[in-house]
Amino acid sequence: MADIVFNAEVRENAGKGAARAVRREGRVPAVVYGGKKEPLMISLHPVELGKALDLVGFYDADIEISVDGKKHKVVAQDVQFHPVTDMPIHVDFLRK
Repeated sequence: MADIVFNAEVRENAGKGAARAVRREGRVPAVVYGGKKEPLMISLHPVELGKALDLVGFYDADIEISVDGKKHKVVAQDVQFHPVTDMPIHVDFLRK
């Protein structure tokens, strides 16, 4: 069983402008890559992400991301934070 579970939404577009649009909607852009599959661009709810980031061992935790009924087993690779507000602005996940 996964330590952390996220319910994510698929993002259609990639790039800086698309990520900014996702942030304007109040969500955090993220990407799931690795496992010899195409990268999956998603967005996360900031409250769910914030609670998970507060847990000890977030980078070592087994994470399950549910997107459109499909479940992806991942680990957190990198989290980028805003330099002033210290809020997460992007997350990279690596498939297991």
